[in-house]
Amino acid sequence: MTDTLDIMLPYYGDPALMRDAVRSVLAQTDPDWRLTVVDDDTRPGVPEWFAGLGDPRVRYFRNPRNLGVTGNFRRCTELVDFPYTVMMGCDDLMRPGYVATVRAARAEMPGAAMYQPGVRVIDGEGRPVRTLVDTAKRRLYSAAPDRRARMRGEALAVSLLRGNWLYFPAMCWRSDVLKEVGFRTDLTVVQDLAMTVELLLRGEELVTDPAVCFDYRRHRASESSAQAVSGSRFEETRRLLIELAADFDALGWHRAARTARRHLSTRLHALLMVPGALRHRRLGTARELAGHAFARVPRPARPADPVVGR
Repeated sequence: MTDTLDIMLPYYGDPALMRDAVRSVLAQTDPDWRLTVVDDDTRPGVPEWFAGLGDPRVRYFRNPRNLGVTGNFRRCTELVDFPYTVMMGCDDLMRPGYVATVRAARAEMPGAAMYQPGVRVIDGEGRPVRTLVDTAKRRLYSAAPDRRARMRGEALAVSLLRGNWLYFPAMCWRSDVLKEVGFRTDLTVVQDLAMTVELLLRGEELVTDPAVCFDYRRHRASESSAQAVSGSRFEETRRLLIELAADFDALGWHRAARTARRHLSTRLHALLMVPGALRHRRLGTARELAGHAFARVPRPARPADPVVGR
């Protein structure tokens, strides 16, 4: 079977950033990839730009109607054909060695459901940037060693629940599990955590590689940033973690269940955002954030039902 990497690019937003993302794929040192762009926007000139690329490895589709973030991710998943997939952000950048790096990781440690290479964080202008969130990911939460390694099970789940240190747009997924698990219609900004933990519950593995080969763009215009400011991100996160805690208890992963119910890192993140909300006189948002930070830790249900099929 071909080892071509399916690079899916669900697109909506700034055409200039999207074009930069596409050019970063075209610049890969390993040419064995296929790029599929699924346009959920209606901006003029975009179809014409793709028609002028003249590269048979690039496919372009425009949705006849707007599907939204989750709907477009699901559409991208339907179009996947090859064994491994990347769901790239339309404002992120692959560094030239990305495809070669994930191919080498798969060759050395085959069969994993997820591969996470090293990531550099950039701002809206493409400059390297250090943020509090990303510093915490690396120094407080990340369990990835400084070498290529396999990870799995409850220990990895606990690490991710303390603080999700993965970068979803940079991850390479085994296509069969990506299609099987899919993107939930009731989630928007924590799809990555839901999918990753579901795969761990199924016994799948994550491979990490410290080689930095992807630029993840963090700026205020992103969907996750907008929802964090409004407070809705934290409500969605709390709902997911309480659900996962029940699954962990059913599997006997009680340490992971306790970590999910406490969700200390998201509480701290919400608390740190309260002063900003007050400064901008967003009193309703400040109450939402404080409510998340100080919410009561729910008690586990007893007895727990077994997790069917896991």
